[in-house]
Order: sequence, then C-alpha cells, then structure tokens
Amino acid sequence: MNCLFCRLIHEDTARWVAQEAEACAFLPPDQLAPGHTLVVPARHHPDVFDIPPGALAATVALAQRVAAAMRTALGATGVNILSASGPGSEQSVPHLHFHVVPRWTGDGISTWPAGTSRHRLTGDPGVLLADALGRDREPRQVS
Repeated sequence: MNCLFCRLIHEDTARWVAQEAEACAFLPPDQLAPGHTLVVPARHHPDVFDIPPGALAATVALAQRVAAAMRTALGATGVNILSASGPGSEQSVPHLHFHVVPRWTGDGISTWPAGTSRHRLTGDPGVLLADALGRDREPRQVS
C-alpha cells in the first residue's frame, strides 16, 4: 500500500475527527492552525479528475460538516477549504484531499495566492471552458 492516506485508513492510525463509509477526516501531523483537518474519500482516488461524483459529493459534504464544527467547537470565524489535483497543482499526496483550515480574524496566516500565473492561453478562457462543458454562452434568465 503506497498511498499514505490509504495506509492511515487501513491501519486505523490517524487522529480521527470523523469516519464514514465514503469519507473520513483526520488531523494532519503539521497543522496550519489549531484544528486543521484533512477530509479524504475513504477509497483511493488520486484527484478530482478520477473520483466518481457520488464519492466526491460525500467527501465535500463531510468537509462542510467539519467546517461547521470548527465554527461551533473552536470558535472559528471562517475556514479555508484548500485542495490541489494533478501534477501541475503542487498536490503533495496523490489521494484527493481537502484541507479544512479554521480561521480567526488576525490569526497571522494567509492561504491565498500572492501572485498570478505567468501561463497565457490563446483564446478566451471563459469561452473555452463553456465549449468544453457544452453549455450555451448566453446568460440564463433568473426569475
């Protein structure tokens, strides 16, 4: 078993916050803030590109519940939910995971990128994405 997170789940050696059929949450050894939690699918899925929609929904739903618990149990005034998928993203462990980081005003950390990408595209990124998704580019009427 080469995957660190699969090994933690299989060996039951994590500092568990929650364990469910499709997703689980545990404290990482190096926390960005008190209560920083990793939420992962219970089965191995390398990244957001490879996970079935139902397993992704269960994992995100657990991340939402962890975030709510951070507000009530830890007094967090906000959270950052961070994830990286694929080789170009700086993903550190090839098992989809969401960092749920509790935040407090003036806590002294920043999790937002400080700069912008140097990568440039030919064409309008919005049009390219809309075409890939097969959606109309016309705005929908909201009633």
